[in-house]
Amino acid sequence: MRLLPLLLISILFLQTGYSQDRQRARDLGIKPGILTPGALNAITDVDGVKVGHRTIIEGEDIRTGVTVIMPHGGDLFKSRVPAAVYVGNGFGKALGFTQVQELGEIETPIGLTNTLSIHTVANGITDYVLRQPGNENVRSVNPVVGETNDGWLNDIRGRHVTMQHVFDAIENAKDGPVEEGSVGAGTGTSALGFKGGIGTSSRQLPDEYGGYTVGVLVQSNFGGVLTIDGAPVGEELENHYMASDVPYDVDGSIMIVVATDAPLLSRNLERLAKRALLGISRVGGFASNGSGDYVIAFSTSEDIRIDTRTSGSTQSYTELENSATTPLFLAAVEATEEAILNSLFMATTVTGDRGHTQQAIPINEVLEIMEKHSLLEE
Repeated sequence: MRLLPLLLISILFLQTGYSQDRQRARDLGIKPGILTPGALNAITDVDGVKVGHRTIIEGEDIRTGVTVIMPHGGDLFKSRVPAAVYVGNGFGKALGFTQVQELGEIETPIGLTNTLSIHTVANGITDYVLRQPGNENVRSVNPVVGETNDGWLNDIRGRHVTMQHVFDAIENAKDGPVEEGSVGAGTGTSALGFKGGIGTSSRQLPDEYGGYTVGVLVQSNFGGVLTIDGAPVGEELENHYMASDVPYDVDGSIMIVVATDAPLLSRNLERLAKRALLGISRVGGFASNGSGDYVIAFSTSEDIRIDTRTSGSTQSYTELENSATTPLFLAAVEATEEAILNSLFMATTVTGDRGHTQQAIPINEVLEIMEKHSLLEE
């Protein structure tokens, strides 16, 4: 059946609401797209990828943190992954992007944090790399770090993130299920009129299209007019940009990290990154003037790993041809869309700096809207 029985919806209402026991969009019957998620429906469905958080909640005004993505479990500096970055709207303070654009590779963990702590996180990642065995003579490190501004809920001027927090996030990095919502770099963020945060999703292509996996992780902190699988949720809740009676700042940012096991080098990874931005528009974002919309994409395929320990002046790779990338593009769009939804559905209401409160998305009301538009599935 396409529709959930009303009784089941009522049970879901009782189990979710504004409680701390949140549920992901797909668990509530919201299943955007046509492709199938991976087993975890997370970026960690891409073999080797690990995610670590360090959440910082202290007193009444510190609501921030660090999230780290490890492209693989080995020495990232010596065994680099092909990568690309794409800037949708450049109102942000991304670090390390120009070298990724120039060389097409990432040599460190990827860090996410708040705007004024980005340099601390970069220093922490640099220290981590320099301390790795065999790196005693390294004289240059390109830490890749993205940010969004959590200054509504967090005492951002206090710059409370320390290098130890970065080390903690790296040490905590693991495969398996990824903690989402108001955690790590998403602790103090807001998105589309509600509490935002960390969200993740994945898509696995059918075997006839290569069987590859695309995983996405987002740090959502942007505005717009919330749309869920085509339903005008923001409009019907009267909570959106240009809504007359709702305090709403459309400016903000989103960091999108895209991982795949498909053998793509930097040129096609940049093309993949561009498509991820389409996932923002599917949930109602439109890249406002003050929104930093950035994508980092990388491939974990060992066939195209860049090993700095090899000798010689040439390297050979086997990459997918251009015509084989189309299914991956669709996967990136769908996974980004659902990752953003998960960041909303898994986030909890947070009160922070100066008494500001950001409410979590009202699941009961959203499910009623989705049911009205016949968009809930079993």
